[in-house]
Amino acid sequence: MALEPTREDKFSFGLWTIGWNAQDQFGSATRPHLDAVEAVNKLSDLGAYGMTFHDNDLFPFESTAAQRRTEIDRLKGALDSTGLVIPMVTTNLFSHPVFKDGGFTSNDRSVRRFAIRKVIENLDLAAELGAETFVMWGGREGSEYDSAKDIRGALERYREAVNLLGDYVTDKGYNIRFAIEPKPNEPRGDILLPTLGHALAFIETLERPELVGINPETGHEQMAGLNFTHGIAQALYQGKLFHIDLNGQRGVKFDQDLVFGHGDLQNAFSLVDLLENGGPNGTPAYTGPRHFDYKPSRTEDINGVWDSAAANMRMYLLLKERAAAFRADPEVQAALAFSKVDEINQPTLNPGEGYDALIADTSAYEDFDAAPYFGGKGFGFVKLQQLFLEHLLGAR
Repeated sequence: MALEPTREDKFSFGLWTIGWNAQDQFGSATRPHLDAVEAVNKLSDLGAYGMTFHDNDLFPFESTAAQRRTEIDRLKGALDSTGLVIPMVTTNLFSHPVFKDGGFTSNDRSVRRFAIRKVIENLDLAAELGAETFVMWGGREGSEYDSAKDIRGALERYREAVNLLGDYVTDKGYNIRFAIEPKPNEPRGDILLPTLGHALAFIETLERPELVGINPETGHEQMAGLNFTHGIAQALYQGKLFHIDLNGQRGVKFDQDLVFGHGDLQNAFSLVDLLENGGPNGTPAYTGPRHFDYKPSRTEDINGVWDSAAANMRMYLLLKERAAAFRADPEVQAALAFSKVDEINQPTLNPGEGYDALIADTSAYEDFDAAPYFGGKGFGFVKLQQLFLEHLLGAR
């Protein structure tokens, strides 16, 4: 398997990732501003297929309409010359002081109205650039103090905003779907819709739930102590994985935004295996962009930035190669069969069977012998995991 990325791999990067100037809460920037045109050209050279951005990654918050148009036209020129695409666009509702208490859920009604209008402006830009996904990360939608926010009211305002935006793209005929990006905390003490499960439940309350899915991020779910592969599997099961953010995270701590695979490597391996081999009969389970939402370490200069971008893609391709070898190994296939992994896909009930027939089947309960499960009938999961790790390490 080739380890050099191509456009067919559908690797994309946020302009805010490679363009991060490395300023944090405890130190000033260590890198200069990265121009969007330079970013497009370099990503194209590295084999990426797309770039994404927040509106204010492309032009400052205070920009005039003319200044915005200049930057948009420069970006379009770079896209035309390289063939790079913009598969996703998002809106910055978190950096400017006006959003200190959120955008859609600010206690200040006038701020909420401004936030929705800002998103509508950016939806028009997304449509102009051909983006088909619009991500919504509510980083400021939350609180630090329980007494400061009526959560039920905030969720209703969140719902009101998303419903209106759904109306807008429908009436405009835009081929755009929304993807909510969950995160448990940071920068707010507690963020609304903190996990994949919270977001899925919220989506079911919307007037157009078919337009809204999720954009889970590796580190965000792991910050909550959750298994990212499990979460992605549920999103796929419910048909709601509209986009995905890949990066690295080591444990329950601040959002590290490491290179993909530079955190929980086992979980990264199982995730790639799921995305690439988890569909019916081993077909890819996810066909959308493999989007990297990471931050080049503050220690790096511009050369390190591009080294880290290349590392994300190479790590994914290495894990994809290892996953293919794992699935093709006859010993692995035997171990999977012994562990009855595929039996979970066999319905528990017989065709047409209801509870009356189940109760009447004495083999299911009265005659079922549970005793052999004490001291016997092991599932062999440890052996299977050892094979998994040996393939991950390249030992097989």
